[in-house]
Amino acid sequence: MPPPTTAPRIGVEEEFLVIDPTTGTTTPHATTIINHATPHLGTRVSGEITTLHIETRTNPTTSTTQLLHELLDARTTIAHAATTNGLHVIPTGTPIQPGAVPPPITPGPRQDHGTATYRALHDELAICAAHIHVEIPDTEHALYVSNHLRPHLPLLIALTANSPHWEGRDTGYASWRTMTWTRWPNAGPPPHFTSLTHYHHTIHTLTTAGALVDPATLFWDIRPSPTHPTLEIRAADVPITATETATLAAIVRALTTHATHAIHHGDHGPDTPTETLRAAYWRAARDGLDGHLLDPHTHQLRPAHHILTDLIDHLTPTLHAHDDHHLVTTTIKHLTTTGTGATRQRHAARQHGNLTDVTTYLANHLTATHP
Repeated sequence: MPPPTTAPRIGVEEEFLVIDPTTGTTTPHATTIINHATPHLGTRVSGEITTLHIETRTNPTTSTTQLLHELLDARTTIAHAATTNGLHVIPTGTPIQPGAVPPPITPGPRQDHGTATYRALHDELAICAAHIHVEIPDTEHALYVSNHLRPHLPLLIALTANSPHWEGRDTGYASWRTMTWTRWPNAGPPPHFTSLTHYHHTIHTLTTAGALVDPATLFWDIRPSPTHPTLEIRAADVPITATETATLAAIVRALTTHATHAIHHGDHGPDTPTETLRAAYWRAARDGLDGHLLDPHTHQLRPAHHILTDLIDHLTPTLHAHDDHHLVTTTIKHLTTTGTGATRQRHAARQHGNLTDVTTYLANHLTATHP
């Protein structure tokens, strides 16, 4: 597959939690908001595995300007639908206040099958991510792109870390969602794939083991989408602002374009050991951008901001070619000043020592344009 001559199309899915505005606790009224928002958003809004969740999505586009417009439109619509019905929607990777465990699972035979299969793992499904889709119609090529992106997943986790709280307490982690999610037998970093046959054999093995309910329950942080001609990158907490999500999408697309050029020249991606990636995940989830990460090339600890700067410098020509450089550098400059979502959540908590301040802050920033 030759390298693309134009920027590939991208799309985004964002997940949010529904809360009571007074207490900040999650509340199972997602359907109310979805029904109110559907006349405007149509199929771009839906429910999720629990009745606490709302998912929004964008249309495929080559323009991050259009992507950002649709992200903000969806967030504004569900925010209005929520307040109209005496509710709030918040952008966070995990619930802030106690009461979300176990979450109420959306009724249905597929969900019942999932509960029977995964049991108490379903008790911690009150988590929210951002999923980036990059158009790659050829599955084998998508797998080789996945190989190239695997070493960068910890940095993407650190960049978007937005889940320091869990059930009324500060976990000490920047992305506690990452730590809960990687407990699943079908989640976390994907394997390094040598071929399409290797991929299908792996899926067969997971199915034989009973670890998959259906193809959509392959929860790796990078996977060929089961429903679209895309590669889906799923490692990020849902960011506080739509601008951060659009920036994540721009970085992921630039990484994908670089990988495509490397694959065209016979490079199918580094075989970073899974145990190395798991350790790198842990560092990224614990400290976010405020700590040290494993350098994806040397596997030595370096300040996270230095690794991020190096990556953006490396991607600069591609970001310019995609017309994304200003968006990315401006957002990263804001993040350097204000901190990641986890940092901002903790700052809100310190104002009066009340976690309700965090949920209020998040609800008020759902439609913000800058970190």
